[in-house]
Amino acid sequence: MATPHNSASKGDIAKVVLLPGDPLRAQYVADHYLSDVKRFNEVRNMFGFTGTYEGVSVSVMGSGMGIPSIGIYSWELFHEYDVDAIIRIGSAGGLAPQVKLRDVVIGQGACTDSNYVKKVMGVPGTYAPIGSFELLRDAVDAAEELGVSYHVGNLLSSDVFYSAPGVNEAWAAAGVLAVEMEAAGLYANAMRAGKKALGIMTVSDLPLTGEGLPAEERQTSFTQMMEIALKVAVKETRRAL
Repeated sequence: MATPHNSASKGDIAKVVLLPGDPLRAQYVADHYLSDVKRFNEVRNMFGFTGTYEGVSVSVMGSGMGIPSIGIYSWELFHEYDVDAIIRIGSAGGLAPQVKLRDVVIGQGACTDSNYVKKVMGVPGTYAPIGSFELLRDAVDAAEELGVSYHVGNLLSSDVFYSAPGVNEAWAAAGVLAVEMEAAGLYANAMRAGKKALGIMTVSDLPLTGEGLPAEERQTSFTQMMEIALKVAVKETRRAL
């Protein structure tokens, strides 16, 4: 049944969903990679599509910016639409010195300065959100098959885009590879639901040096990340059959 944020009916959404923040990136994936595409959602212009890729049903939908937004959409996908796995595809700011523009970062875990994880998990301590090992292994295999420059490790999912001086430097010194705004909330929701999640991000800027890519390129050109995620989606769907 429909929710306040998603007009899809049961069965309209595949078991594995790619979840970019930008709904126009979802449109790009649907237009360039999927066949027999049907749009299942346009509420708040958060477009969602289901099609086939390599003979497998795959969905892609925007999630918006920040943990509260992806928290709503991923919670409903897991709990209301019986989605088994969500792969976040988005942009991130590289923090570690070895991380360069256009590199792919695969989130093994996600640190956060958000209170969302504590609210969702309700545990008497600090919960450490992590991605699915199976999806992570598949993503690494796909990245190596495609010859993509990738890094695996800790992300920072921050509530703050324009942070105070020294904040990013402190996280970099703690070994965090890149900063983004959603993965920790997605991982917490997946763990709470007993489902799978993974974040695969393309490095769009380097906050510590000031380097960055234009907005149009962020929207349409991160094809390596998309192709890795689609390969993971196919493998996960076939594994579940």
